[in-house]
Amino acid sequence: MLSSRAQWQPNLDALSRVCRPVVIELLGHGRSPSPSDPACYAPASYVAAFEKIRRSLGAERWLICGQSLGAALTLRYALERPEKVIAQVFTNSNSAVADARWGEMVRRGLGTMAVRLQREGRAALEESPVHPRHSRHLPPEVRDALVADCELHDPRGVGLTGVETVPPSSVREQLKQNSVPALMVLGTREKRFQQHADYIRAHMPALEVVTAEVGHAVNIEAAPLFNEAVSEFVLRHAHA
Repeated sequence: MLSSRAQWQPNLDALSRVCRPVVIELLGHGRSPSPSDPACYAPASYVAAFEKIRRSLGAERWLICGQSLGAALTLRYALERPEKVIAQVFTNSNSAVADARWGEMVRRGLGTMAVRLQREGRAALEESPVHPRHSRHLPPEVRDALVADCELHDPRGVGLTGVETVPPSSVREQLKQNSVPALMVLGTREKRFQQHADYIRAHMPALEVVTAEVGHAVNIEAAPLFNEAVSEFVLRHAHA
């Protein structure tokens, strides 16, 4: 939410040495479209969109990576299309392993936000607590790029993301079905995620874990560690 392709600015050079990065922005965010049909924002629609992108690239199989809400979506894709995924990487994602009670709570909260976005437009975006301008842990050049990209976000599309994408995004109960080699790069300073990380460790097969003493945006806050761990993981699995 309120991120963009600038999220991966500290990683692309390093990852380009071991693979061909293809960066995706959420609907309503950055340079992505902002369709009016709520069904487009459903997690299942993202799985279909990822498949369309894979085919357009001419890739029979690929490696995937997701952060936060994006991780909930890439995990779902790997669970539903394991034959298309060589391996997957993900970072802290509370939405990916949320329980039903959380889903209902966040539906109410983000529903209220969506109403504000519809009524107040960009002013409501600026006041959001997850607006990158409020971050205290991002390198200035990344924060500035994320803030600049916020000017491209469509308030209506962000609202639909909050209502249609986030609440049903959890794959908590399906994690035990994972069959794809997976790497979780875990930011240990995000305390609210640690119980979710413990659940993932206990229930997700084929999982490796690398930890970093940083917060939610682990790929930015611990970019050298993230880049090294993911590059090694990619090289190990890309030609397996």
